[in-house]
Amino acid sequence: MNIASKNTNLPSDGSGTSIRVDLPSPDTKRWVARRKAQVVYAVQAGQISLTEACETYALSVEEFLGWQRAIESNGVPGLRATRIQKYREQKAET
Repeated sequence: MNIASKNTNLPSDGSGTSIRVDLPSPDTKRWVARRKAQVVYAVQAGQISLTEACETYALSVEEFLGWQRAIESNGVPGLRATRIQKYREQKAET
């Protein structure tokens, strides 16, 4: 599974069929880009509802939608906390 691509389509097994995304533990404390992407892709694939994801991971809908927008705009690297300011600056310049 390659979740690091900028492609916003769901992960695929190469045959065009979406694959099941492994979800992070509900007690996750450290949200690295990969874990955020796993939750976003799982919601997009219908593995888990947005409401269930927000309840399970103590997220607000706005926070989840921010993750989703970051993936759409900059791929998984856009989810890195250290890169958010850089991506915001680039967007403001365009």
